[in-house]
Formats: sequence, structure tokens, C-alpha cells
Amino acid sequence: MNYPKIGIRPTIDGRWGGVRESLEQQTMTMAKRAKELIEKTLRYPDGSFVKCVLADSTIGGGAEAAACADKFTAENVVATLTVTPCWCYGSETFDMDPHTIKAVWGFNGTERPGAVYLAAVMAAHTQRGLPAFSIYGHDVQDAGEDTIPEDVAEKILRFARCAVVVGWMRNKSYVNLGGVAMGIAGSYCDAAMFQKYFGIRAEWVDMTEILRRITLGIYDHEEYDRALAWVHANCKEGFDCNAEKNLPDVITKSKVVPPDEDWAFITKMTMVMRDILFGNPVLAQMGWHEESLGKNAVAGGFQGQRNWTDWLPNADFTEALLASTFDWNGTKQPTPFATENDTLNAVAMMLGTLVTGTAPCFHDVRTYWSPDACQRVTGHRPEGVAQNGFIHLINSGATALDGNGAAVDQNGVHMMKPFWDMTEQDMAACLQATDWCRANYEYFRGGGFSSHFRCTAEMPVTMLRVNIADGVGPVLQLAEGWTANLPDEVHTPIDLRTDRTWPTTWFVPRLTGTGAFSDVYSVMANWGANHGVTVYGHVGADLITLASMLRIPVSMHNVSEDAIYRPHAWSAFGTKDTEAADFAACRHYGPLYR
Repeated sequence: MNYPKIGIRPTIDGRWGGVRESLEQQTMTMAKRAKELIEKTLRYPDGSFVKCVLADSTIGGGAEAAACADKFTAENVVATLTVTPCWCYGSETFDMDPHTIKAVWGFNGTERPGAVYLAAVMAAHTQRGLPAFSIYGHDVQDAGEDTIPEDVAEKILRFARCAVVVGWMRNKSYVNLGGVAMGIAGSYCDAAMFQKYFGIRAEWVDMTEILRRITLGIYDHEEYDRALAWVHANCKEGFDCNAEKNLPDVITKSKVVPPDEDWAFITKMTMVMRDILFGNPVLAQMGWHEESLGKNAVAGGFQGQRNWTDWLPNADFTEALLASTFDWNGTKQPTPFATENDTLNAVAMMLGTLVTGTAPCFHDVRTYWSPDACQRVTGHRPEGVAQNGFIHLINSGATALDGNGAAVDQNGVHMMKPFWDMTEQDMAACLQATDWCRANYEYFRGGGFSSHFRCTAEMPVTMLRVNIADGVGPVLQLAEGWTANLPDEVHTPIDLRTDRTWPTTWFVPRLTGTGAFSDVYSVMANWGANHGVTVYGHVGADLITLASMLRIPVSMHNVSEDAIYRPHAWSAFGTKDTEAADFAACRHYGPLYR
């Protein structure tokens, strides 16, 4: 794979005859330290470590800047980090490639004016319409220091982490399996949005293609036997809400796949959908060359309801397994894959999982529970993290299994992990904490199984969603908070008021006392759609930085102002109201790939 890389550009004072020579070692050392920091810390979504490319020489003027640019073009460099301890000639040394994302680290020292160059080159970037991130250490360092201060390292890593995400998405595909589910606005795939903001190709595959491949046996039969055996051994069945119901004919005659064949069907369905997204070389060996290629996907979604689920098993199992960090083959990279083909929630899944490496959990943002309502229904007021109320996140059985929080760190603390850190014990624990309930035939006439669990871990998570506002385009909203473990006497009566076959997560946002985060109710009231995504950790600051790279404004967040990191040019649009400045800057610069 031609991985997206970070290019390191060491710029220097171009005056030969003593000045430049005296700065060569310090400048190159800065560049090498930055390269080492990125390469030992960050990973690509597939688990391999991020790669950097270092310029062949320091850059003192236009000729060396051009040579560096030529090298970076050949190496698939998607973002550049310019570093310097000294004054340099700004517009002669800066990165003027309109296709790279840019940052500049100016050394904060008094012996040489690296900070002066940083300010000058930021002005040049802004004046030329090439936004760049400014990196300037809080405390003065001595000229001979070659360590990277903690605050500088944080900005370098945030910049590089988000830039790699931008590069990873580019030229891949979003695959619509089917079309619009039940009139959900997010299911209408906006191909122009994917193209202009993410560099992603939108593709459509009719749901009949899944049936064709199942009917003609276009899947790896050896893997199918292994997968089905794994399913029978690890996916225990739970509550059947259909038992003893007297269902009308319109439902009973719609179940064309017998209940005892559901697992076989949905296992094949899962393999087929995965192969459509990513390809499978085994299919070429079977004589199906076109099918073996896949769609070069980075994310996708399945319409399902209702044209499919009115007579065939639903895709809850498929969606849950694709989004999880493991399946019958062991650990794997999670796939952002949206229930009901909610393409905008798929975008949120994609951004969240690419930033964190953890599984994206798809949710209905179902109900806000105030302390008073909780007490009225259960006889108990919520306590602890949930004392100010909570939001019930629950959806039709398609949430990634990692979301139950059964994995643990070395200290036994429950968490969600990147797939490369998942152990056999973690996978077994997530499977043990999940049962699979038969789908409610009144909703899903074709049957299927829903992942059912209760997240009993109290974990830091970030909930996010992308919406489209007419006249604005895509906007991101996010809420950092925690999953809550409600006591049984609170959990059970509330959970039974909804569909007991679906997975439940209790979410509590961190409150700021103002705006949309003045209370939990306001978070629910300002959420832009019926769906949302959670990923592990408080990663709102990373998501804000990533959104600014893509020129997507953030309409709602609870990240502290001192953690917000956007291109330096954003300050030209205002410093008092940073949310308004973000909207103005994104509108002015337009989508990244316009």
C-alpha cells in the first residue's frame, strides 16, 4: 500500500558564510526529532506505524524548497511539518503546494528568532490562501536543547494524526448497499459532499447483488464453514420476543428463510457484504474476477429496512461484526458501516474510528432521562456520573461488540481498544457479554438476530454526528462524556420500556454550564438527528482539528477553548467568537477538494 506520509521540512537561514553552517545541525536535529516522535507514536488504521519523509537537505530558498516538493510528491506526502530554530526567508521557503496540509514549528528560543520566522510565515500562508497550523512552545528553550516540549509534541501529534486520517480517506469509496431507508434524510447519499470534503468516491450496489452472490455461491466456502462454526460456538441466543405471539398472516408468510437457517444466511450475508466493500482474492481463484476486486471502501452502509427486512433476515449481525475489532478470523480493523445506510452517521463513524483506532458504535439517540423522570419511573434518583440525568443510546442490534466495554487494560479497567491491542481474553469477554436476540418479526418480518448487551463499564467516550445544513454543508457536532453503569433497579425498568432485544448504553455528556451543555437535556435537544456514534476516549480536540482540515465547521462541542487547535488563519476571522470564526473560515476556504 502507498501509505499517506508526513513530510518533514527543515528550513534554515539561507546566508552562507557562517550563519547557515552554524545552524545546519540544530535544524536537522529538530526535523529528525519530529520524525522520530511521529513514527514511534502514531499508527495507520491498519495498525502499522505512520511513516514520515525527511527532506534531503535543509531548505534555505526556493531551489531547495522545489527539490523537497518533488521528493514529497513521489512519496505520497499528504501533509508537511516545517521546522526551524531560526529566521528563514518566509515566502521563499514555505510549502506552497495547495494539496498538502501544513504546519510549522518555530523553536521558542532567544538566541535565534525561530518564533519570528513562524509569525512571518504564518502571515505568508494566510495572505496566500494556504492555511497552516502554528506550533510554538509555551516556554523558552536554550539554543542547544534538542528535546521536544510536551505542549509542542501534543500539537505535532494532533496535526499528524488528523492529517493521516485525511490522507487515508482520499481516493477510497463510500459504498451504499441499497439506498434510502424509511425516508431517513441521512440515508440520501450526497456524492458531492463525499467528493469535495473527503476525497471519497460514492458508489451504489443494489441489494439484489447480495442475494446473487449467496444464490450463486460467490463467497469463500472454506471460510464460511469456519465462520459458521465460530458463530455457533460463540454467539449465544438470547430472548425471543416472538415466542407465543399470534402474528398475522402478512408477517408469518413473509418469513422466507426458516428460523433455523437464519444463522447460515446472515453469516453468508456478512461475508458477501465484506467482500463487496474490500474484495477477496479467493473469489478470483473461483473464477469471479470482477467480484474479487471489491470497491476500495473506507466505509459503507446497508439500507435494509424495509425492502430487504420485510422478507429477509436483517443485517444487525453483519453491521455489528463489521464495526467490531474482531470476527471469526481474529482481530481486524473495524469497518465504519451504517445501519439504515445513514451516510452521515457513517461519516461520523469513519472520522471517529480513524482518529481513535477503536470500534465505532452506532446508536439511536433515543431518550433523555431527567433525575425526576428517573425517580418517577424507577423509584430511584440517579447517582454518580449520571446524577444530572442521562441519555439512552439504543439501536436495532447493530452496535459493535466492543461497545459493551468488556475488554480490560493491564490493571483490569474496562475500556475499548484498538484492534492491535485486543487479546484473546478481550474478544472472549466481549462475546460473553453479548447475546443475540431474534429480531422482532413485527419490525423485521424476515427475522435475523440483534446484538444485545448492556454496557456496564464507566468509560470516557465521545459522541459525534455529522449533519448537512442547507446553505452551509456538512457540520460536525460532538459531546465528550462517559458511559454510565446504572444499578439494576434503575436500568431494568427503563430498559424494558423499549425493545429489550437491542443493546443499551447510558451516556452522560460533560456539562459546561453554558449553551448546549448547560444541562443534559440541552445536549439531547440540540442533537441534530436521530442517530449518533460513540468512540472511546475524549477525542473532541482531535475531531475539531480534523474538521478544520476538511473545512467542516463544528456547531456544538464541549471541548475547552485552550485545547482547540485550528489553522492559524482562523484567527483572521475573529478571536472572540471562535465558533463564528470557524464557520466563516470554512465558508471562505471551501471544501478541501473543491
